[in-house]
Amino acid sequence: MSSSGEFEERSTPASTSASAGERRGEAYGADVKAQLHHRVPDLGALELLLAVARHGSLGAAAREVGITQPAASSRIRSMERQLGVALVDRSPRGSRLTDAGALVTDWARRIVEAAEAFDAGAQALRGRRDSRLRVAASMTIAEYLLPGWLIALRAERPDTAVSLQAGNSAVVAERLLANEADIGFVEGLAVPDGLDGVVVAHDRLAVVAAPSHPWARRRGPLDPAELAATPLVLRERGSGTRQVLDAALSAHGGLAQPLLELASTTAVKAAAVSGAGPAVLSELAIAEELASRRLVAIPVGGVQLRRDLRAVWPAGHRPTGPARDLLSLTRARPTG
Repeated sequence: MSSSGEFEERSTPASTSASAGERRGEAYGADVKAQLHHRVPDLGALELLLAVARHGSLGAAAREVGITQPAASSRIRSMERQLGVALVDRSPRGSRLTDAGALVTDWARRIVEAAEAFDAGAQALRGRRDSRLRVAASMTIAEYLLPGWLIALRAERPDTAVSLQAGNSAVVAERLLANEADIGFVEGLAVPDGLDGVVVAHDRLAVVAAPSHPWARRRGPLDPAELAATPLVLRERGSGTRQVLDAALSAHGGLAQPLLELASTTAVKAAAVSGAGPAVLSELAIAEELASRRLVAIPVGGVQLRRDLRAVWPAGHRPTGPARDLLSLTRARPTG
């Protein structure tokens, strides 16, 4: 017992020996697993051996597996060296298995059958994965870009069922991180934390107002400080539009208290058209209203309102299957 009253634990030689033995056993087991692929022939070689057993001819076996006879001979010799036994007796009358070859062929058949079952299971998993696609997208992308992308995807994958969840960019990130979506699309300044992404399109924000608003009769550009100080009809915090606008006006006093704070692009646009007040919206969302003069674009000087639109996914897990195909389609159709 130590002076503090606590027991001291001491290892006996026997326990030390046992621990060392266990460590050697664990190391040996790890070595066996690590070296197994060096000692066991690959599937291609085993399939060739089975073909030799079926045909009794190295040439016929080579034709079945799609290689030349010299290549087949070389592969059989390599397998014999790897296993340390002769597998095939070759003669002018053909090729026959040795006793060891017949035994190895029986084992090979089991391995190939297991590999076929493995492959069938993997195909079933891919089929289940490819039968659906869950997409999460911020409002502007969901309303104005994704419909065209999804129509193109359906032409390539008619059997894939697609579900679309629309929300702001922060909600899209949450759904991806919770594994509630396979791919997402956001409009913010950068890739959200925990995600990887790539720019698929570009967009610009425009300040707009109803034709009756005083800004619609301005002769010169709006000053950024005046824009920042004016109560606007805005999207909610967490939206890509709000993030870009907050950043653009941070050096000009920051945004005033919103006149209205709404949760969708459609709602913001409707409020602006009704004359509630000026708003900031994606150019993608207002093309029809500008053409019909229900809204007027107000030039703003000295501020950058351009933004990138991104496809995003959980970090380290690049999209596969239908999500990968959708990503390819978006990048083949640049916008802005």
